[in-house]
Amino acid sequence: MNPWLRILLYLVAAPVIGGLLAGWDRRISARMQSRQGPPILQPFYDVIKLWHKENIVVRRSQNFYILFFLLLVVFTGALFFGGSDLLLVIFALTLAAIFFVLGAYKASSPYSFIGAERELIQMMAYEPMILLTAIGMYLVTKSFQVHQIAGHPTLLVLALPGVFLGFLYALEIKFRKSPFDLSCSHHAHQELVRGITTEFSGRELAMIEVAHW
Repeated sequence: MNPWLRILLYLVAAPVIGGLLAGWDRRISARMQSRQGPPILQPFYDVIKLWHKENIVVRRSQNFYILFFLLLVVFTGALFFGGSDLLLVIFALTLAAIFFVLGAYKASSPYSFIGAERELIQMMAYEPMILLTAIGMYLVTKSFQVHQIAGHPTLLVLALPGVFLGFLYALEIKFRKSPFDLSCSHHAHQELVRGITTEFSGRELAMIEVAHW
């Protein structure tokens, strides 16, 4: 498939599939707690509602950081599905996370500050494993190019079982799944009041949600 076509499909499908997965995640969590749960499309309703709300910020530069956070996340996906260099993909995604943290620091809120501190600690925990995964794939395929890694005849899971398990563990932190979700306070509401996203609202909070998708 043409790389530009893959990028176009990614730009269209990624937010749709990501939003649906977020809806299923909330629905399954509710069923496990013996609740009905929200509709599957609830994340889309939430983002649309946020987009039309008034934007209230402590400092206007917060908007700048979140805009670049979203753009870099989109750029990262475009690099990946375009078959570009895997190290460049990792660098772009890490830079996006740094912009997100800087936006939280700029808010000058104790809650967002603690959330940003915890996010940085989590980044230091999972980034080495992400790099080791890329290095492991290079040792097998002799290339950092995503399209060459994807087209390698050897199944990399069989060639790198330990690296694969370490990467799965790092993804738990990267996706902020319990118990690695304290930076955004999904399970510590009384402690952080949403943590890193405390001081974001309106369109900026909607952009954060779409970037996560």
